[in-house]
Amino acid sequence: MSNWSVQNLESLTGFPFTLRVPTKVIAVANQKGGVGKTTTAVNLAACLAAVGKRVLLFDLDPQANATSGMGLEKTEGASAYHPLLGEGSLLDKVKPTAFEGLAIIPSEVDLCGVDVELARSENHLLRVTMALKPVVDSGQFDLIILDCPPSVGMLTLNAFAAAEGLLVPLQCEYYSLEGISMLHRLINQLREAGVNPALDIFGVLMTMYDGRTKLAQQVVSEVQQHFGAKVFQTLIPRSTRLAEAPSFGKPIIHYDKYSASAAAYEVLAQEVLARLGEPPVAQPES
Repeated sequence: MSNWSVQNLESLTGFPFTLRVPTKVIAVANQKGGVGKTTTAVNLAACLAAVGKRVLLFDLDPQANATSGMGLEKTEGASAYHPLLGEGSLLDKVKPTAFEGLAIIPSEVDLCGVDVELARSENHLLRVTMALKPVVDSGQFDLIILDCPPSVGMLTLNAFAAAEGLLVPLQCEYYSLEGISMLHRLINQLREAGVNPALDIFGVLMTMYDGRTKLAQQVVSEVQQHFGAKVFQTLIPRSTRLAEAPSFGKPIIHYDKYSASAAAYEVLAQEVLARLGEPPVAQPES
């Protein structure tokens, strides 16, 4: 397990070392930007950690918005760039956050070069899978959430190859279904190529919902007809407070715990746990 010790891992996560398997890996992905992808990755990770799950947020987006949204600076050399190229251990890139039970592998701009480097490497679609293996094997995390770039490049394909399922945020607008057929094609290609035979959509999440408009209601209804039970019952509301939270380096439950957005992500966390076959966990009193 690289040069890590039990004491290192206990210090990092804030949890005593007990082996729990298997770790679940979920990729939050949509090649369309501005749909609440990183917002969902950050806030879902925080809500799962708040109910006692040991969560690792892996920022695979060179824009590093998940990193800054957790209150971390974009630091040169802090990203997964070198481990993805087989240079060093990804465990060495895991950093604590200010929030109990929640750790992060941060990102920075050097990840922009990974697409080119990986394209000419052996096992180019499995580099995230290979780099994550010691992290998963450490037994220190119940869930790993991958925040993918808003594009279909090598990093996104690697995330798809490593994930057990995709959580797809869709904005409540008529263009929301654009590109979803591309996701289906990619899933099928990765299955058929044997890269990730079990890959599927874990869930579809409707974001930026405004219940006052017929448009939002119609879009939700259309998506539910298209995806059926894969659509989460939780609707993430459009919210100024939710948009403000990243500028303070905090997930919404730590920025405005009693807001509608915080409540929505707390309910989403319970839905995610239910789909993973785990019993609901009560939110601790603040």
